[in-house]
Amino acid sequence: MTSPNAFSTSNPKIVLAGATGFIGRALQKRYAEKGYDLRMISRRTGDISWNDHAEMTNALNGAALLVNLAGRSVNCRYNEHNKREIMNSRTETTHALGEAVMSCYNPPELWINSGTATIYRDARDRPMTEEDGELGSGFSVEVAKAWEEAFFSSSTPATRKAVLRISIVLGRGGGVMTPYINLVRFGLGGHQGPGDQRFSWVHLEDLCRMIEFLEERKDLSGIFNASAPEQVTNAEQMKIMREAYGRRLGLPAPAWMLEVGAVAIRTETELILKSRWVAPERMLREGFQFRYPTLREAMAEIAR
Repeated sequence: MTSPNAFSTSNPKIVLAGATGFIGRALQKRYAEKGYDLRMISRRTGDISWNDHAEMTNALNGAALLVNLAGRSVNCRYNEHNKREIMNSRTETTHALGEAVMSCYNPPELWINSGTATIYRDARDRPMTEEDGELGSGFSVEVAKAWEEAFFSSSTPATRKAVLRISIVLGRGGGVMTPYINLVRFGLGGHQGPGDQRFSWVHLEDLCRMIEFLEERKDLSGIFNASAPEQVTNAEQMKIMREAYGRRLGLPAPAWMLEVGAVAIRTETELILKSRWVAPERMLREGFQFRYPTLREAMAEIAR
């Protein structure tokens, strides 16, 4: 157990775990500008190692907020090796954080763990909410379930806990925007597959604001869908993206072509063809106001 005098700072402390990607970089910049004492846990040289339980505990002691984004990218082929890495990179890191939090003399006030909106079934009839959303099946769903189980199974009664089931994150300079933008620019920005699959998304700015919202609202915990209130079809999505970049036409890509292309670039078509229809019911009910509630507004900001 770490001594209560193991740290001394007048600024609130945030611990970001596995936050080296698109979302993590945005959070680092945001909280540094707010004057937080920032601590990083990752596999990156110079950060606190996942294998250093004592250092993790020391970093977490007295933290106002812990945000865990750790997890290997799912943008790959789902062979046995990659599936094992995808699963372990989420569950093992979450268990390690739980053990470190339980070792704290003064544990974090709030722990927000990343989750995924792909936990819900392929929905084309109605949006999936936190209260009545039906969970799906298959490898991606099993990963999502195991990830949340690892999070909620740790006994951390002094720490408020929340999961963000994150939809596809849109923003400048990263995330999934680059391949979509390239398709649009080269005239291939038509619908993919049938085009009726739903595209649930959230702007990076609103995702960061959701984390700040949960930090401020000390009465909130549990599961939250991190998705914009507007969920468009894939055909509508691509039309809006074409408009944002001044492209009138875009050739569609049938499912068989996507399957061939996915093998060539070593990814899975599920990332495009699964219908994700996710509604942020709890966020809206609790009064969260989206800065980018529609895809047209989001794309206008990104393309600017």
